Amino acid sequence: MSDPENIRKRRPGKTLQARKLRQTETEEQYRLWGNLRNRQLNGYKFTRQVPLGAYIADFLCREERLIIEIDGFQHANNMSDMARTLWLNQAG
Repeated sequence: MSDPENIRKRRPGKTLQARKLRQTETEEQYRLWGNLRNRQLNGYKFTRQVPLGAYIADFLCREERLIIEIDGFQHANNMSDMARTLWLNQAG
C-alpha cells in the first residue's frame, strides 16, 4: 500500500490515463458532471478524473475533501475497489 502522505505525488502515466477517462466517460458520469461543474452544487468546485496516488477519483471537491465515485453495481464487493476506498480514507 502506498504512503498516504504521497497522495498528491505524480505517478507516471496517471495524468494521461485521467485525460483519457475524461474523454470516454460513462453516461452516469456525464450526467453527474453536468450538475457538478461550474460550482453548480452549492458553490463547491469539483474536478473530474483526478489522479490521487495510484488511483484516479471520478470527482473531487478539494475544499471539502470529498470524493465521488460512480462505479455501478459491477463493482459491489470488488476487492480492488475496497482497497482503493481504504487507501483514500487513510489518506484523508
